[in-house]
Amino acid sequence: MPGHPIPAGFATAGPEVVAVQIAEITVSPPIIRTPTGVLPLAGASWHVADYWQRDEKVATWALVCAIVGFFCLAFFSLLFLLVKETRRYGTVQVTVTNGAQQYVARIPVTDQAQVQHLNNQVNYARSLSGR
Repeated sequence: MPGHPIPAGFATAGPEVVAVQIAEITVSPPIIRTPTGVLPLAGASWHVADYWQRDEKVATWALVCAIVGFFCLAFFSLLFLLVKETRRYGTVQVTVTNGAQQYVARIPVTDQAQVQHLNNQVNYARSLSGR
């Protein structure tokens, strides 16, 4: 991200090596790059919160069976409409703070494995912040 200048005291000697990238947050010791600017990595605090939603609807295959079956067995085919599909989706909010500077990234997720992967990335970034 060449658009953000590196503050004095954070100059790197060579090409920037990305240790971890969490959505649009890039951790390249000794700095953290965000779309709004650069934060120092030392002393940064990280927070992760996940927000899940649940959506239920009639399954597509059940709707088709109810319509086709209506012409054969009208009453019993309507029982297919009781079949529901549950879809879970959500966002993970990653907040990085250092002093008065703060950045929040909201990352859409569709399963628990993605949430676990983001938590692992943030834990690694936390370990780098503590050095």
